[in-house]
Amino acid sequence: MELFLRLILIAVKAIALIVGPLLDRFWYPPKERKTLLPAIRNRLLTLSVQELRKRLRGRQLTSVELVKVYIERIEAVNPHLNALVESRFPAALDEAAAADDLIARSTDVEKLFRDLPLLGLPLTVKESCALGGMTFAVGSLARRNVKAQDDGVAVKRIRSAGAIPLLVSATPEYCFSVETDTMLNGRCINPYDFERTPGGSSGGEGSLNGAGASLFGIGSDIGGSIRIPSLYCGIFGHKPSGGVVSVGGHFPNSSAEDFEQYLVEGPITRFAVDLPDLLEVMAGSEKAAALRLREPFQLSQLKIHYALGFEGINGLMHQSVDGEIQNAIRKAVTHLKTLGLDVQRAKLPNLGNSMEMALVGIANLHQMDYLLEAEPTEGSGKVRETLGEMLRSIRGQSSYTINALIFELLRRCQALMGRPQMEQYLAESKALIGEFSNFLGENGVLLFPTMSSPAGRHKWTVFPLWGIDYTLIFNVLGLPVTHVPIGLNKQGLPIGFSVIAAPNQDRLCLHLAMELERAFGGWQPPTPHELDA
Repeated sequence: MELFLRLILIAVKAIALIVGPLLDRFWYPPKERKTLLPAIRNRLLTLSVQELRKRLRGRQLTSVELVKVYIERIEAVNPHLNALVESRFPAALDEAAAADDLIARSTDVEKLFRDLPLLGLPLTVKESCALGGMTFAVGSLARRNVKAQDDGVAVKRIRSAGAIPLLVSATPEYCFSVETDTMLNGRCINPYDFERTPGGSSGGEGSLNGAGASLFGIGSDIGGSIRIPSLYCGIFGHKPSGGVVSVGGHFPNSSAEDFEQYLVEGPITRFAVDLPDLLEVMAGSEKAAALRLREPFQLSQLKIHYALGFEGINGLMHQSVDGEIQNAIRKAVTHLKTLGLDVQRAKLPNLGNSMEMALVGIANLHQMDYLLEAEPTEGSGKVRETLGEMLRSIRGQSSYTINALIFELLRRCQALMGRPQMEQYLAESKALIGEFSNFLGENGVLLFPTMSSPAGRHKWTVFPLWGIDYTLIFNVLGLPVTHVPIGLNKQGLPIGFSVIAAPNQDRLCLHLAMELERAFGGWQPPTPHELDA
């Protein structure tokens, strides 16, 4: 345990206990929501990939019709959300027409859809997951003119399966924040409360999917970047096991040996039932086969462990987990017990140093891109330069965002610890992978808070930032995690929790997510539907 880091955690917790109630009472007093997203009127926007694929295959729906409906929805909500960075609507409509022609001419439409399982279906793509010909600035003023030369590996696989990208969505600068707010693109908004963040770094994807403006999205996750927006925006997001989905073409990137254990790309969607199909395509045939996604599976095989947060001294130092999030876990536990599953309160493997292990895992990736230079160098000079840039950012004189600079400083300072301590925590992390693998085995899952609270207010993300080990520790361990929404709290904000399994046991997370979607309804729209008859 690192004393200085822990003092920061204690200080943040103490400040949050004082500032939170003051914000609620004086700065953001309760008020009736006057600005709502337009309601969904077209029933097509409420259907899953599986349902839409069935209609396309049966020639009851055209891809052009579907793509037009999603374009109209994006154009209706984006003025409120600012989640779109660059669109390709005319090209998408041309590709939809080509898909319709292919379906119309096919003499074996069943085989066509086996070969192209996402044919004619629209999607959205996080800007950091390269989409050829589209902006690749990733929220950075310095990269404002950069375009992706080609599709990233996961995007290429999705397109090769017949899917049609509509746009690239907003990210924080270099993906280095839990809030999507940049000087290049402005602030991205949470569809459930315009005064709150959709999270980061897949904030644009979270916002669009939560608003019902995307059928599904491609996101990336190195420290919670799929799961945090999924929690804040009330949707399903899956962080695959480390190394399962290639991050080729992603920015930022790294040549570090462990990088693809930490950073993964994965699906974001309103419909848990679609997650296995989307993961299968993104992983590629060889990796997908190893995950056994198509093997028959009985829910009764699952062994359920649950925890309501970090335990012991570590739990006392972190901000308390929101009571309604804890109750969401309890509701799921009660439901699973009624199904006859083996459910028990978890005695977790040793997570006492979760913050240290999480931060060291990222700080050790020296080859990952830095904000202040293309080729990073070591030394205290860079720490001083970063501190100076932070001061300029606070004064409004920097080209960089303060959140990204904080992340940069933690990396430059080696997570505020020396090399011997870093080596100790790296070794502890490697041992913990084995402990979790033994603990969960081939049929166990852990229900655990995704973060300590629902979506925070804009400009106050410093509080959830210091709980990032809720998500980041599972990147360091390479475990698969699915965020599952369980309705809305009293303020109308989405709540939910994570389902975690042992490495390469992604199917356990996905099967349980589908059951919980069936039991609790999954995604709840920010504005009640007003469906046309």
